[in-house]
Amino acid sequence: MSITAKKLTRLISVCLLCALFSACNVIRLDLNFADDRKFESQILDQREDRYADIEPMLLNDEIIAYMQEHVTDLSSDLTIVDKLQSLLFDPAYLNIEYDDKVTRTAVQTFNDRKGNCLSVVNLYIAMARYYGVDAKFQTVKVRPSWDRRGEILVLSQHIIALGRFNSSTVYVVDFTPEITLQQLTANIVDDREARALYFNNLGAESLIATNYEDSIAYFKNALFLDSDLSIAWNNIGTAYSRLEEKDTAEYAYQKAYSLDRSNATAINNLVRFYRQKGDLETSNRYAKAIERFNNRNPYFHYNLGSIAYADADYETARDHFSEAVKRKEAEPDFYLALSKTYEQLGQPVEAARLYQQAIESVRLAGQIYLPSNNKVRIVDERTILRPASAGFSVRASPL
Repeated sequence: MSITAKKLTRLISVCLLCALFSACNVIRLDLNFADDRKFESQILDQREDRYADIEPMLLNDEIIAYMQEHVTDLSSDLTIVDKLQSLLFDPAYLNIEYDDKVTRTAVQTFNDRKGNCLSVVNLYIAMARYYGVDAKFQTVKVRPSWDRRGEILVLSQHIIALGRFNSSTVYVVDFTPEITLQQLTANIVDDREARALYFNNLGAESLIATNYEDSIAYFKNALFLDSDLSIAWNNIGTAYSRLEEKDTAEYAYQKAYSLDRSNATAINNLVRFYRQKGDLETSNRYAKAIERFNNRNPYFHYNLGSIAYADADYETARDHFSEAVKRKEAEPDFYLALSKTYEQLGQPVEAARLYQQAIESVRLAGQIYLPSNNKVRIVDERTILRPASAGFSVRASPL
């Protein structure tokens, strides 16, 4: 493995967005895992929603009055959707700002005028449904991104609102419309799962703040709502690890992987877990599986190339960008990065060819690949939708 690869693996190999891959692209490991009644009863010990008083999509009288004052044209769903976008994002109205540090309810988002993607989607969907407009939670796959917060690496995944105008036409409301439309997925998240994601986020935020008991309570509530939520199993494992409940942590990580065999975050947590335990054989076996998985990931190679490029190691950057193109040809950014690299290598003809390839890939894909400044977009779902999942996933930073 190159120095650049080692550097990136140390920071992000566990933070790759698991949703980037279809079900056939999995981490091939045999954990010999079986559900254990002892751990299941410890973690899945709720019989009701512990936070039933928290309503992420509740609209209070102030919000309803604000909507009634400004949404005056009810002639079509399109006009309502367009006006709701203005209310949320235009400087003349709420002008909501992006804030990824705290997950808010609809009321908190309205009052604070800021929120992360889930917070804003909670508010939008509640507003749309008030007018009878179709609106659902929709997951999105985005380029892997991560953030180090103290001793925790946080992988943020993305969620948007999606509604239907007719049998084939859908609209998308997205707080970050610079995300290209080919990254939309076909996985509609029902309200119960969206609520589970909300409490998973609260748990992750408590974990980052070292409030471990609170984080476990939130993760347990998320798992009560959706016991198959792989990222919540991973996250509660990290919380138990922080509390030195190592056996429970190990079980939770293994459970996370058993539910989603592309959950690289859980396997990387197990790599670290077994290394700290002194079981280097198991740790190394899992690490090799992750390395094989990463090598199949075009975005992993893109990130390796970006690091090499920043280090002025242009030959290594060229190799990784070329591998990214090989594994996903319809990604304009890969061609652009490779074009810039060939410029640095003193090969302007090849750089120009690759630049034209990037432009051509955008042209062929049309609106699918064109980012937009408009937070409402109308698209033909048949060309863009694929399966995935969304939410926060966390792990301890490598030591």
